[in-house]
Amino acid sequence: MHVIVFGATGTVGRLTVQSLLEEEHTVTAFARAPHKLKIKNPNLRLFAGDALNALEVSKAVQGHDAVVVTLGAGMSRKSVIRSQGTLNIIKAMQTHRVSRLICQSTLGARDSWGNLNFWWKHVMFGALLAPVFRDHEVQEQLVEASGLDWTIVRPGAFTDAPTRREVIEDVPSTARGLDLKIARRDVARFLARQLADRAYVGRAVGLSS
Repeated sequence: MHVIVFGATGTVGRLTVQSLLEEEHTVTAFARAPHKLKIKNPNLRLFAGDALNALEVSKAVQGHDAVVVTLGAGMSRKSVIRSQGTLNIIKAMQTHRVSRLICQSTLGARDSWGNLNFWWKHVMFGALLAPVFRDHEVQEQLVEASGLDWTIVRPGAFTDAPTRREVIEDVPSTARGLDLKIARRDVARFLARQLADRAYVGRAVGLSS
């Protein structure tokens, strides 16, 4: 399958590109500086562009079978690249008739708010990362209204090491007492798996330990 990953040089995006290549997909890595990936693979194509540039996004999306969105803003708390970049991607997919969209969001968005503990509700997403959280919520609304074959993936807080508890896939909205953590590699593998597994099409799926 021909897949394009937006946000390919981010911590999860990079691992997602690797996972897709391991599954023998042909991958386009879209990022402002895709050469930073430093991955050598004959099935990998680099596309330098800005997700906020609709023309660049449209050109990049054309000819693909599926899109994976792992957009992030680094240390910026005011960026709207998740929502506005995703909107550009959706419009490009509609134009070029690419239907499969897999979008990384965050646990706590929309109907998963109840999964969070006091710290995440009132300190992190309630104050420190409030603009980031709002951007994720707008992003999800856009994806759900897109008319595409979408899956939203909502991971807990990222770690590099394996989590101490088993990862729960498709976290119920009623779940409480979670560690609210997940290894980046587990997220990447789950994102890549969605190309072959259509069980979660039209669903938002929580991932957490």
